[in-house]
Amino acid sequence: MSDPHRAAEHWLAQDPDPETRAELRAILEGGDRALADRALADRALADRFGARLQFGTAGLRGELGAGPNRMNRVTVMRAAAGLAARLPPGGRVIVGFDARHRSRQFADDTAAVLAGAGLRPEVFADPVPTPVLAHFTRAHDDVVAGVMVTASHNPPRDNGYKVYWSDGAQIIPPTDTQISTAIDTIGRVDHLPLGTDWPVHQGAGRYLDAVSTLH
Repeated sequence: MSDPHRAAEHWLAQDPDPETRAELRAILEGGDRALADRALADRALADRFGARLQFGTAGLRGELGAGPNRMNRVTVMRAAAGLAARLPPGGRVIVGFDARHRSRQFADDTAAVLAGAGLRPEVFADPVPTPVLAHFTRAHDDVVAGVMVTASHNPPRDNGYKVYWSDGAQIIPPTDTQISTAIDTIGRVDHLPLGTDWPVHQGAGRYLDAVSTLH
């Protein structure tokens, strides 16, 4: 959509997050004191809706906020749907998350989309370091991928989304391009089938046991 105002209204209609909906409404209605000037509001919309975060070998990474050029629940659900399109039906996917703002929510949204697409997600019960997630994507033969919600060393206002393949490594070309292309085909996220139940992954203790045997 070339018109950022129209794109913002379309976004509001599908966004499940009251926090980002309120942010966007404040911009559209001029209710945000920092955006009282209409020109500033227009620039804010253009920044959020003029592009989308690009999915690459490092996945997604960006500032939290509303719109396709920010990290938010809609962006994450679209990424999960694009990933699901590249995975074999019934495959097991391990989902981890760090302690950043919204990381747990993004992990649960990922699991819901994957489960709705016929995959078998498992989400860690608590925040874990990225190496723990990577380890378990290669520790079991039936695991086809892993997702880690983290922005690593980025500022606190950011979050991110990394995808690991069954070899325990981050994705490489052309897999990143294939997932990105699949993301472009995803319509409204409120039309995606969503799962409502998935197992908790209990592997953190086993990771420590495995590491303790290394010399």
